[in-house]
Amino acid sequence: MARPEPRQLDVIAKRQVTPNMLRVTLGGPGLADFPDDQTSAYVKLRLPDQAAGRDVVRTYTVRSHRSDEIDVDFALHEECGPATLWAMNTRPGDSIMVGGPGPRKLVHPGADWYLLVGDMTALPAISGNLELLADTARGTAVIEVMDEADIQDLEKPPHLNIEWVINPRPGHDSVPLVERVRSVAWAPGAASVWAACEFTSMRQLRDYFRTERGLSSGNLYISSYWKAGLTEDNHKIAKREDANAMA
Repeated sequence: MARPEPRQLDVIAKRQVTPNMLRVTLGGPGLADFPDDQTSAYVKLRLPDQAAGRDVVRTYTVRSHRSDEIDVDFALHEECGPATLWAMNTRPGDSIMVGGPGPRKLVHPGADWYLLVGDMTALPAISGNLELLADTARGTAVIEVMDEADIQDLEKPPHLNIEWVINPRPGHDSVPLVERVRSVAWAPGAASVWAACEFTSMRQLRDYFRTERGLSSGNLYISSYWKAGLTEDNHKIAKREDANAMA
């Protein structure tokens, strides 16, 4: 099946969710044929890159989807790439070309309990997953943010606990997130684990989940959303090489 052509969307609004998370709301006529229920799906943003002298494509999660709008959250870092620069400088009335949506990456359903793990780049996807879980769902979400002020009040099932990890140097120090995950008590019954974070942390967590906890693709989704020091294009190469080495 051919991929749909990118659509032009308008910037409707922008607001600072937390000190290190910026939300851009997109809508307009280009959203008219956007599929329904795409919270937690991904989209491809076509952005100008002054350093490269050309447009580049960056992947982001649909944080929320309403009938006429989508929200896209941007984690702000000290080293600003083209996506962060665009988000910081865009204004209502601007437009952007958006591809997708791509498939939603959701927790495997039907588990006895759930463990969701991620850093700020995965926070939109984790938030969407929490909202989509049944009210009876039990488990834990471990979420790494850069500052205590980045902690968000998330909608979640009443019996699912959120543990926040403060790490002001994401990508440079993988210990806080990995160690907190390892400290989570492993509940009885079948687990469903969803994890996404920086490449180095992902590899450590993958080894823990597969080797020590015996999880497989049937009850584990794990991915790296970025790699410290690399652009998205080079990160994709690193992911492909890593996948080939694991095959």
